[in-house]
Amino acid sequence: MTNLKVQAAPDPADLDGDLASLRGDCARMVPHWAAPDRAASLPVPPSHIHGVSVPASSARLLDAMSDYGD
Repeated sequence: MTNLKVQAAPDPADLDGDLASLRGDCARMVPHWAAPDRAASLPVPPSHIHGVSVPASSARLLDAMSDYGD
C-alpha cells in the first residue's frame, strides 16, 4: 500500500537550541577529538611541481566562475 502522507520540512525557527547550546555541545565533544601535532610546512620549490594537468572542461568551468567578491 502506498503512503500518501506528505510531511513538510521543519521550520528553521522551530529547531531546538541556539548558538550557546551548539557551543556547549562542541565543548563537550572536545575530549573525543584528537588533533594531530602541528607540523611546520615548508615551501615547495617549483621544480618539484610537475605532472599537473587540468581537463579543458574543468578549466572552462573555473574560468566562467566569477572571482570572490564580484
